[in-house]
Amino acid sequence: MLKQTLSQRLQQKLSPQQIQLMKLIQLPTQSLEDRIQEELEINPALEEGLDAEEKKDEENLWEEEVNSEQESLEYDPVDDYLSDDETPDYKLQANNFSSDDELYSSPVIVSKDLSDILNDQLAMRSLSPKKEALCKYIIGTIEDDGYMRRELNDIVDDLAFSLGILVEESDLKEILEIVQSMDPPGVGARNLQECLLIQINQKPSSDIRKLMKRIVSELFEELSKRHYTKMIGILGIEEKDLKDAIEEISRLSPKPGNTGSFGGQSAQTIVPDYTIQLLDNKLELKLNGRNAPELNVSREYKEMLNHYKKSKSFRSEKEKEAFAFVKQKLEAAKWFVDAIKQRQQTLILTMSSIMRFQEEYFLSGDEKNLKPMILKDIADEIGMDISTISRVASNKYVQTPFGTFLIKKFFSESMLNSEGEEISTREIKKILEESISDEEKRSPLTDDALAKLLEEKGYPIARRTIAKYREQLNIPVARLRKML
Repeated sequence: MLKQTLSQRLQQKLSPQQIQLMKLIQLPTQSLEDRIQEELEINPALEEGLDAEEKKDEENLWEEEVNSEQESLEYDPVDDYLSDDETPDYKLQANNFSSDDELYSSPVIVSKDLSDILNDQLAMRSLSPKKEALCKYIIGTIEDDGYMRRELNDIVDDLAFSLGILVEESDLKEILEIVQSMDPPGVGARNLQECLLIQINQKPSSDIRKLMKRIVSELFEELSKRHYTKMIGILGIEEKDLKDAIEEISRLSPKPGNTGSFGGQSAQTIVPDYTIQLLDNKLELKLNGRNAPELNVSREYKEMLNHYKKSKSFRSEKEKEAFAFVKQKLEAAKWFVDAIKQRQQTLILTMSSIMRFQEEYFLSGDEKNLKPMILKDIADEIGMDISTISRVASNKYVQTPFGTFLIKKFFSESMLNSEGEEISTREIKKILEESISDEEKRSPLTDDALAKLLEEKGYPIARRTIAKYREQLNIPVARLRKML
């Protein structure tokens, strides 16, 4: 049975403007520029540059300068006989450079992915139409890192059912060898071992090449586990010869698709959102100028809205729609300008608090001076929500005298040392990194040995914590750090 009831509830909901502001705060500098450009394109009431009044003042000043210059020139009566249609050609051309001037233009960079590179090489081979088609299909299955991870029998089935091409697995293997002979060396390999063997086979014939090929083909498991003593016994060689061969193997590329200009991910330029400078032993914080664009609301749209307001009654439905459109665009433009200003204030306020909190680090650049700091510490100091601080610190960089760093790098939890003092986990990771770099490479320290070593230095940490920090630092286990 349907019933109507009346209830009272208290809910917290964010307005669309608040949600958009949170998204703006989270954007780094480069993404913010794209977002501003997008808003300028969709909202004609939003303009980039100085306000209309400031523009007018500049234009008036420029006109006064031009008029004063013109008054100083002598009057030429011939000008009275020249109309706009009879303007000489020389006045319509700019020729303020000499013939020996060099013209500079930005280079146009055209990048090709790995499949494009391989298809270009395939076009230079003399192959039958069937083989060329199969090669193109194989190239299409190669991933960005240069490996082909699909099984040949699966490709045989795909060719038969989807393209109607019947081919034996042995013939397809021959096609794969053609692709594997292309550059970059190692492309088309199905695993790391095959990738290394392809690169070794393309090297000039020598004794060390034979040794490298035997190590990779016969002792790949021992090589991956760093069982050097066992390898020396099996191969019957000197330690120096094994060391030279392993050094050459280490120079081979494990991911051929990510080397040089062949595919892979291109290097991304980091644009710092902040700059911290050290002037007279004092820290000075600056926000990147690209975070503070000059935006204003169109004066023409303001006048248009005032015009519609003065005409109290609308003559047609189109005028009513035009009034609603202008009003909506003006409100959106005004909100966007205010949101950008609020974003700048929030970014400056948050980073200033972080800089004061980690002042010792920014003055010295020593990670051991980093204090334990969590998002709540900054949120409590500046009176903002933790989620806002997290958005400010997300994907943003600060340029310091010691390098450019991700802001989240300065946040870390605290631990107690043997003296009962609170220290940052960043300090412990730094000491752990230094301890591993100073270890004997022939017999690297295990996680248990590292735990004991750090305990002797006054940092009582469990072995599992050592393993966690080591993984966060991208440091392999002891057996994989072993070297001859």
